[in-house]
Amino acid sequence: MGKIEWAMWANEQALASGLILLTGGIVGVAGQFRGWQIAAYAVAAGVFVCLLEYPRSKKAKGTSVQRPAQYCFTICVKAFGPLTRNYYIRAGLHAAICVPGAFMLATVLGCVCLGIASLIYLVAAIRGEHWEPNVPVKEIRQPVAQSIKNPPQNPPPRPPAEMRRKRVDDLEGEAYDNPIPVTD
Repeated sequence: MGKIEWAMWANEQALASGLILLTGGIVGVAGQFRGWQIAAYAVAAGVFVCLLEYPRSKKAKGTSVQRPAQYCFTICVKAFGPLTRNYYIRAGLHAAICVPGAFMLATVLGCVCLGIASLIYLVAAIRGEHWEPNVPVKEIRQPVAQSIKNPPQNPPPRPPAEMRRKRVDDLEGEAYDNPIPVTD
């Protein structure tokens, strides 16, 4: 069995928690809950986490499937260099982002999910994983071989005419002939 890529799980968890944090923040601001300023913070933090976590990292082995319109976000995340590549920094950043939202009921679920994502990123960092940009590679097409361009000139070989034409009575006779001799 292959080794588990923890960063992939952390990325999915963090993206989902960013969306949950954003939703909880919108509910807190729209409902004018007590401490709605924390909900406004949760909206901004949720958007930041979603933008940071939207681009998937390249997998160590196999093919990495990109999310739709991931390329422009990948360029933005790649521009910050080691701040976004290092999973220790991401784990600490997510842990720090989730603390203020824990003081409001509408944003608690998003903060707990972000804390779990932070722990998964910490496990990924301990195992030596780091974020690699998943940019599409332009494939160089090999020139088509000359033998493929030109179709064959001769027809395929066929069996002799005697073998191809069998009479109906020969077919009936062969159906009853036993090729293995039977003796009593």
